[in-house]
Amino acid sequence: MISTLWTWLYWMWVASEVVIAAVTRTRRSSGNVRDRGSMLLLWIVIVASITACEWIRYTIPATMFGRAHWLQAAALIALMAGLAIRWTAIFTLGKSFSANVAIRESQKVHRTGLYRFVRHPSYLGLLLVFLAVGLHARNWISLVLAVVPTTLALFYRIHIEETALREAFGEEYVAYSRETKRLLPGVF
Repeated sequence: MISTLWTWLYWMWVASEVVIAAVTRTRRSSGNVRDRGSMLLLWIVIVASITACEWIRYTIPATMFGRAHWLQAAALIALMAGLAIRWTAIFTLGKSFSANVAIRESQKVHRTGLYRFVRHPSYLGLLLVFLAVGLHARNWISLVLAVVPTTLALFYRIHIEETALREAFGEEYVAYSRETKRLLPGVF
C-alpha cells in the first residue's frame, strides 16, 4: 500500500512541476525576468539527482536499514508534507508565482499563510520532497545525492530571488527578511 501511494504521489509531483513550470513561466521578452540561469540549473540538478539516486538505488544494495517499512512510511510522510507545503505556497502567491525569477508590476511582499513563517516555503516543500526521494531509496548515497545538490541549487536560487526582491521592494523586503527566516522557522 505504501509503495502504491508513493508511486501515485511521486508521479503527481513530477507532473505538477512540469505543469507549474509551463504555466507560470514569465517570458523573457517581458523585461522583468531576473533568473540568471537559476531555473535551468535547478531543472538540471533535479533531473540529475533523481537519475543518480535511482541508478544507485538499483545498483548498490540497500544500505540504510535494509527494507525497513518505517523508513518507507517516513519517506511517504516527508513526500506528503513537502507536496502540501509546496502547493500551498504556490497557491498562496497566486498570479505572483513564477517558475523563473521575475517581479510583476502588481506583485507585493507576501506575509500571509506559510509566508508568515518562512520566506521560501515552496523551496522548503521541494527540499522535503527530495529528502523523501532519498529516504525512499533506502541508500545513504542516494540520500546524499537527492538532498545535497538540490539544497545547493536552491541556495543559489534563493540568493538570486532575494536580490531581485530587495531591488524591487527595498526596505519593505529587507524588514521582512529580518523578521522571517528563509527556510526553517526561527532557525534559518
